[in-house]
Amino acid sequence: MNETGRPQDLPLSNPRADRVRDVARLAGRPARLKRGRFLAEGPQAVREALRLHQQRLAAGAPGVVHEVFASEACLDRYPEFEDLAEGTSARLATDDVLAAMADTVNPQGIIAVCGFVDVSLEEVLDAGPRLIAVLCQVRDPGNAGTVLRAADAAGADAVVLTGASVDIYNPKAVRSTAGSLFHLPVVLGADIDEVASACRSRGIGLLAADGYGTLNLDTLQDENAARRLGASATESAYPLESPTAWLFGNEAQGLSEAELALADHRVAVPVYGAAESLNLGTAATVCLYASARSQQGGLPVSSAAAASAG
Repeated sequence: MNETGRPQDLPLSNPRADRVRDVARLAGRPARLKRGRFLAEGPQAVREALRLHQQRLAAGAPGVVHEVFASEACLDRYPEFEDLAEGTSARLATDDVLAAMADTVNPQGIIAVCGFVDVSLEEVLDAGPRLIAVLCQVRDPGNAGTVLRAADAAGADAVVLTGASVDIYNPKAVRSTAGSLFHLPVVLGADIDEVASACRSRGIGLLAADGYGTLNLDTLQDENAARRLGASATESAYPLESPTAWLFGNEAQGLSEAELALADHRVAVPVYGAAESLNLGTAATVCLYASARSQQGGLPVSSAAAASAG
């Protein structure tokens, strides 16, 4: 870095250089697994990666970002990267080089090479989580990334992907998380039977998102709201405010019978219009927010409005 914090070396300018090709190989799973590194592309993902990097360094832990490559134009537009990239190997690069490194057709001017950030299931459960999203055989990187982003927004404590699910370090999956990959713990390659057993041993309930479920999510929320308001002496079928792991299934087949059998309840998100069903990302968002709302002590809008009117 020079005295302004801007990388002082001449920009990388040869798209066919060995270093450029070495970075570009991380778009493929074999290179990622061999090196334990992956690519974060674009200002949002790189910003969140660098923030986590600095947080870990401040805590005396190893950072997560190994290299940053950015264009002059990107650093002019986002000057905060010059401070965030302290402690990493930062290099200027031309647009042609960034295009050769990136998985996207139109890269956004900055790429970071990051170390894997996933953690063990034991580490997640030992932290006393209250809300977990479990992806069972979810194979589309965009869907996996979207659910991870929704879990982050809902304040979930972790996301768990089973062994048959997509590699979350796939460039498309990383982009779909919009930086959320660096916000909450992620477990990879989990065995769903072990997940269910470990959750139960710690008092964490399991709910399966299932379009054919016998429990209706809206009804379940209303029952919980009525119970908390003291308007009903009847217990709800499942207390949404309790620690919960939601199971979400494969995009095409949903949860298997074996996976459904592991859940305490099968819960359907009601469809009031003509749509056949909700996609995975939307259904997961609705389910996670239902739990998050209850865990935060709030009531569904309809129940809160009724209570206020009464």
